[in-house]
Amino acid sequence: MITERRGHVLLIGFNRPEKRNAADLALLQQLALAYGELERDPELRVGLVYAVGDHFTAGLDLADIGPRLGPDGLDMVPDGGIHPWQVDGQSVSKPVVMAVQGTCLTLGIELMLASDISVAAESTRFGQIEVARGILPFGGATIRFPRTSGWGNAMRWMLTGDMFDSREAHRIGLVQEVVPDGTQFERALELAERIAAQAPLAVQATLASARTAVREGAAAAEAGLQPALARLAVTEDSRIGMEAFVSRRPATFVGR
Repeated sequence: MITERRGHVLLIGFNRPEKRNAADLALLQQLALAYGELERDPELRVGLVYAVGDHFTAGLDLADIGPRLGPDGLDMVPDGGIHPWQVDGQSVSKPVVMAVQGTCLTLGIELMLASDISVAAESTRFGQIEVARGILPFGGATIRFPRTSGWGNAMRWMLTGDMFDSREAHRIGLVQEVVPDGTQFERALELAERIAAQAPLAVQATLASARTAVREGAAAAEAGLQPALARLAVTEDSRIGMEAFVSRRPATFVGR
């Protein structure tokens, strides 16, 4: 795993290209720790997940992971980490953008479903193939895929284990942009930096409100709108944003 800070963006890179970035326990633990770092550091506003090499991920490295599956599943989050698929009740409060290419299987799709914006290279091939391995998607696809793509679209791919292309991924809402091969990282970074340039507390509040609506329903989200607005209205960033609007100059937000 490679992590690098670029301004307010934390770059998180899969780095097992010789294994098509198949995830062993070490990679999963490092990914969880990177998400923990993103969450805790106030200077970090956005995460960008990408992969070194020709492929995003071939899924789990079953030779490494299989023997580690216990009666309670897979224990993969060390102290200080956050579950990257966010299926244990804890979510990252900051946006995550993803750039994918080549082969993107199983946990890669689930990581996309758990993130906020995904960019795919044109030739990317996707597959939610757990049923062909005798297991089920356990990183949230059974929950998020139907919600993102509709029941029939999700079941078409989860229950058959068939592969699909970037055009289909875009059609069903799994990816937000399809770009020429080799440009997915640059485009994802553009989006991440665009988000990072906005008022971070406002970005996090927007994300939190949307997640509340998904998890708890519209009424719960509606109840939180005015209190959230009141909290943001007295921040330094709100003042900076209003002054920038009046002066017609770009705002430089400070996260307070």
